Amino acid sequence: MIVRSHLPWPLRWAVVALALGFSAALALWAFEFGKEIAGLDRSSRQELARLRVEVSTLRSENDSARSLAASADSLIKAERTAQERLAQQLRQVEADKQALQADLGFFEGLMPVVGEGVQLRGLQADTRTPGELRVQLLLMQAGRPSADFQGRYELLLGGLLDGRPWQLSRAGEQPLKFRQYLRVEGRVALPPGTVLKTVQAKIYDAQGGLRANQTVKL
Repeated sequence: MIVRSHLPWPLRWAVVALALGFSAALALWAFEFGKEIAGLDRSSRQELARLRVEVSTLRSENDSARSLAASADSLIKAERTAQERLAQQLRQVEADKQALQADLGFFEGLMPVVGEGVQLRGLQADTRTPGELRVQLLLMQAGRPSADFQGRYELLLGGLLDGRPWQLSRAGEQPLKFRQYLRVEGRVALPPGTVLKTVQAKIYDAQGGLRANQTVKL
């Protein structure tokens, strides 16, 4: 025996209508939600495209800034190199100036040669370097010499060593050979604690005879 529930037809139609209405509402909601999702997606794409443009612009600006920085660094290095080169040239000019001044002072002491034979002129002594004596002198033969002069020169040094009298003979000795003139430069090492007072240069011929001498006081 089967028991069936019989609903009135009006009630059945009401239930069907309610179900259809609910389905229609759900479909409408899904449609509107889809539209919103689609709208958000388009907005996101637009935002992404804008961000990509900004990133590209920033990269371009960064590359430009790096290029400018590299150029500035190159200019700074070039300027430093130029400054170093200029400083080196200035040092060389200063050294040449000092050498010319020394030459000028050396030759300013020269006067027209009077007399005959070998003459010693322009003796200079420099003790600015600690522990060392530097000397310069000029040798000349008056008139018109017919032969070379051959001999030697030596120095006689006098002063104080640790507060006591001190002398050094035959310092810086070296041979000589010249016809009309000869410029001589020499260096002598000094003992520590030496206070130099006098420098005497002596010129000897090949036979050991004294031909000229000059003394300077410091």
